[in-house]
Parts: sequence; C-alpha cells; structure tokens
Amino acid sequence: MKRLSKFAGLLVSVFLTSCYADENYSVSEVSAGIFYHQGIHEDATEANIGAIANVGFIIGERCVAVIDSGGSYLEGTYLRRAVRKHTDLPICYVINSHVHPDHMLGNAAFKADAPQVIGHEKLPAAIAARQDYFAKTFKEILGKSYTGTEFISPTLTVSIDQPITIDLGNRLLTLTAYSTSHTDNDLTVLDNTTKTLWTGDLLFMSRIPVLDGSINGWLTTMQKLQSMDLNFVIPGHGKASSKEWQQGLLAQIKYFTVLRNETREIINNMGTIEQATKTVGLEVANNWELFEQYHRRNITASFVELEWE
Repeated sequence: MKRLSKFAGLLVSVFLTSCYADENYSVSEVSAGIFYHQGIHEDATEANIGAIANVGFIIGERCVAVIDSGGSYLEGTYLRRAVRKHTDLPICYVINSHVHPDHMLGNAAFKADAPQVIGHEKLPAAIAARQDYFAKTFKEILGKSYTGTEFISPTLTVSIDQPITIDLGNRLLTLTAYSTSHTDNDLTVLDNTTKTLWTGDLLFMSRIPVLDGSINGWLTTMQKLQSMDLNFVIPGHGKASSKEWQQGLLAQIKYFTVLRNETREIINNMGTIEQATKTVGLEVANNWELFEQYHRRNITASFVELEWE
C-alpha cells in the first residue's frame, strides 16, 4: 500500500507539472520589443508553478533586460526560453520590482547569463530578512518547481527618488525607486522609447492589491503615477493596457481611500481592529478577485499604521 501511495503521489506530481508545461508558457508583445507573460489570479501552487505575477523582458539593440523573473525557478527557466525564442542577444540585466516571491524566485534561472541584478536600495535588506521564511514556505508550496531557487541580491541598487538610466542599445530605461508604498522596496521601469511603464505591484488590475508597506505612502505614490505621460502600462498583476490602466489605478486609489477613511473613523471613535476587519470596505467586495483572501489583511496593516498617526 505504501508503494502504491508513493506511485500515486508521483503521478500527481507529474500531472501538476505537465499542467503548466513550457509549451503553454506564452508571452505577448505589447509594445515594440517589449514582451510580458500575464500571471493568473491565484495564489502560488505546485500546479501553477507560482506563475501568478506579470513578468517579461525588453529587447534593445545591444542586449536584453528581464523585468521580474517569476514565482519559481521553473518559471524563470520558461521565461528565459521565451527570451531565446525572440532574440539571441545577451541578457545583461535582471530587474526586480520588489521582494515578493512571485516576482523574484526565478532569478537563478538567469545565472548563466551573468546579468547585472538591479533593485531598490532597500531590496537587499528585505531579501535577507525574509529569505529563511520564503525558502521554507515556498519549497513546500511549489514542490519540484522550486528546485534550483537561489536568493540573489541586486548588484546595483537604485536610491529613493534618484532614478537611474540604463541603456540596452539605443533603448534607454529609467528605473525609479519609491518611498514605502506597496512595500518599502518598490521599483518601476520606464521604457523611454515607447513610454511603457512596468509598475511592479504598485498597480494591481482586477486582483485585490495587497498592502505590505504604507497605505499613506502608496496613495501618494499612486498620485505620482497618475500624473505620468504614458502610452502603455504593465501592472504587477492583471492585464497590460494603453488606457484601462487609468481606470485600474483610480479603482485602487478608491479602494485604499475607503479603507483609510473608514479605519480612521473607527480609530477616532476608540474602536478596535476586530471591529474594523468586520466592517471596513465591504461595499467594494465585488470589485476585486481574491477579496476574501487579502482584504482583512489590508485592514489590519492599515489599522496598525493609522492608529499611530
């Protein structure tokens, strides 16, 4: 019986891996030379190999920049193969938009390319603080697709509000680091040629945004994004677009504004965090996928921040 059980487990593992096979991993060209894979609106599992965030790459005349490497080592290998289907140019940069595992667990898949890894100035500390937890948790969640994962810190960092420019060969990218917003290590990538912005998780489309930083800071950053002159936006989650991103950003601003206003009211009336988690923001529940999984967490994070204002 034990032998049969072990064999059945092996079959399940093979089936799960085949559900997300390399040939099913596609990228779309959204602007000239800019490709992205759209993640699915799920939590990471062995079946989806952690491919839940938007990742991709930009091709210049000299080399390629990868923008986020994926939610597992296996996804990173799929993304690298997608690059190779479109160009033989060297992969000179891997840019991590922030510390969350669905955006950076694929870094090691690009080690053979010896790229410069770039991130926010606070990303190294964020990786160091979470590495042990991420390793334990996602090894269990992702199974075989985790094998090969390494936590690779940036070799070049970007200081807050001091953007840097990198050149892929007649293609300039502007990298901007932000004060604490979605996390304390958010970075955006602007392709100056096409005015295409990779927001990382500063923007979620359809999937509920997750607060791991500062509600006040994120609202301020979203106002900055609103003022940008852009032709195309690739969010951290959800569909890339030329116009819909503006409505998506407004929806995200509305969501966090409702959370902030209603949470402040409860705090001012000497209410409790338990009261807030039961009442705040319920009117927007139908606007977001995965609302039940993350809304209460957002309220808790907001309450802790706002009670000390």
